[in-house]
Amino acid sequence: MSSLNNVKDYDTLVKEIMECKKCRLHKSRTNPVPGEGPIKANVMVVGEAPGRKEDEQGRPFVGPAGQLLTRLLELAGLKRSEVYITNVVKCRPPGNRDPREDEIETCLPYLLKQIELIKPKVIIAVGRHAARTLYTLASLKWYSMSKQHGEVREAMIASVKVKIIPTYHPAAALYKPPIREILEKDFRGPIAEAIRSIKHSSSRPMRKQLSLFDFMSESRSNSSSNK
Repeated sequence: MSSLNNVKDYDTLVKEIMECKKCRLHKSRTNPVPGEGPIKANVMVVGEAPGRKEDEQGRPFVGPAGQLLTRLLELAGLKRSEVYITNVVKCRPPGNRDPREDEIETCLPYLLKQIELIKPKVIIAVGRHAARTLYTLASLKWYSMSKQHGEVREAMIASVKVKIIPTYHPAAALYKPPIREILEKDFRGPIAEAIRSIKHSSSRPMRKQLSLFDFMSESRSNSSSNK
């Protein structure tokens, strides 16, 4: 897929999300929250659903939890501007309640299309609903966040090979210092390591393909040095 087609397909997807009325959440939302970030991002953060601030602004993770997420990404060696950020559910559930199963199922095609278009190498799933949803899409067994936070699992989602790393939602850390400590360890440890690995692989110099002239010149040079 060409970059131009990719951009057009992404714009079409955003328009569809903005106009979506497929579930009950459209009745109470102020703004849908499709997501934001580079459409060629190597790293994607997937949360559960927009909160009040996100609903007001139409942008993901802009409240206090979003500010903490920005700092956590920095611990992993990332700028927020490098990361694509979205949620499983694109509209705010009333009263910040958990998203319901039918709401998640209705929104899933949007998340799958985002993964297909962006092709991230790493997906950080923040919160149990995001983690369980992504594990299910990847045909992986989900038990609990306390058992599985920080684990790195390779999987295929939407025909894209990714590393999925679940961790706690930053909102949980705002009122529970022990959760914040776990989050910081996850971002400094396994998440940072996964980021370093993809940066290292993308920065490895490619061996120059020699032309016939280059090959003959190199051969003569090697022959002379061996005399």
